[in-house]
Amino acid sequence: SFQRRDLMRPGTNEWVGFANYAKAFRDDRVWNALQNTIGLTALSIAIEFVLGLGLALVLIDELRGKRFIIPILVLPVMMVPVIVALIWRMLWDNQYGAINQILRIITGHDVNIVWLLTDKNRSLFAILVTQVWQWMPFMFLILLAGLAAIPQDVKDAADGASWWQSLRDITLPGLANVIAVAILFRTLDAFKIFDLVFMMTKGQPGTSTETISWYIYDRGRQALEMGYASALSFLFLIFVTILATVYVGRVLKGHNL
Repeated sequence: SFQRRDLMRPGTNEWVGFANYAKAFRDDRVWNALQNTIGLTALSIAIEFVLGLGLALVLIDELRGKRFIIPILVLPVMMVPVIVALIWRMLWDNQYGAINQILRIITGHDVNIVWLLTDKNRSLFAILVTQVWQWMPFMFLILLAGLAAIPQDVKDAADGASWWQSLRDITLPGLANVIAVAILFRTLDAFKIFDLVFMMTKGQPGTSTETISWYIYDRGRQALEMGYASALSFLFLIFVTILATVYVGRVLKGHNL
């Protein structure tokens, strides 16, 4: 990372010190990729938490077919991300994909929305939905286990309270530790998003849907700028480490974890 090593020009091996790091801070594509990464991470985790908590609250009680519903719900998280991206890329296809077909049935009009590769917001939305579909079951399983671990006497203390009061005063405080750990795990994993971008957009249109992991790959594997890609990798590692350290220090220690 302290060298200018360009594999497109054999023999290039020049010591440049912190020049690669300084270049990263001036690179507009780095800031765009970081913005996309943070946005996708924050939105996906928020949606996954709400949906996962809702499903966990429903399935914690006795429900007919529960033993079959839960295995079906967790199937997406067991799939290889590249396969998930390939399947959803076909679903998002503007001519033959199921998404537009469903919208045609709902609206009663011809729908030909080009979800991928032409519009930044639509492309990021497609990636977001795909990511939530795959990883919401992970959040669901952790929250379901947390709900099952709440002592029965604590649950009995909520008798007579409304659903909202029980959720606010009993359930969420009882899940605080589990929620904190689940968010940490998903944040660290979501920041590495690469497979979906690689299979669905490759950073297009233009470079508007790039994430940090994709941009590092693009610089190292495509442009063969190994020195610069190494510097970006270290900067990303430092950023995630600082984020995790602050989170652990302020949130997990606050819950005595």
